Amino acid sequence: MATLSTILRPDSRPVGEPIDGIALNGLRAGVLGANDGIVSIAALVVGVAGASPGSSAILMAGVAGLVAGALSMAAGEYVSVSSQRDAERVAQLPEHELVHPWHAAFASLGAFLLGGLVPLLVALVPWGGGLVPAVFAAVALALVLTGSVSARVSGAPVWPAVRRNVVGGSVAMIVTWGIGTLVGLAV
Repeated sequence: MATLSTILRPDSRPVGEPIDGIALNGLRAGVLGANDGIVSIAALVVGVAGASPGSSAILMAGVAGLVAGALSMAAGEYVSVSSQRDAERVAQLPEHELVHPWHAAFASLGAFLLGGLVPLLVALVPWGGGLVPAVFAAVALALVLTGSVSARVSGAPVWPAVRRNVVGGSVAMIVTWGIGTLVGLAV
């Protein structure tokens, strides 16, 4: 049976051993794609909540953002990794060392969807005026998890990865909530 460890570390590389290019590509597309989904959908949800608290617009924006973001991430990964693969072919790397654009695209799409579901599902609960704090708390916990996993997979220290995830995500949510609040006052 596949475990999270074998999914994230399919090369069975011991923790702390340097990560190779193919595994790094999987890390970027998977774990960090989830982080992008968490932060972007959370920022979208709290931004709309700042402009129009308690409205169905929060759900519509969240679902539209989830689909658009996942497709955008997949297309971006495919294009980016295809360009990397072209460069690797020019460098005449062996076929087994080439990165795989479709793998990266689907990993990014799936990870973004899973990550983005965290704030979206929290936003579906009738929190009343507590929606923004509830999303913020759930997202902070999810960002601790993605930071920890990405550090573990890459062999990097955990605390800096967790800190930058939580700080970056928090800033994104605070800024979009503030802008949403200002827009809500103006319209």
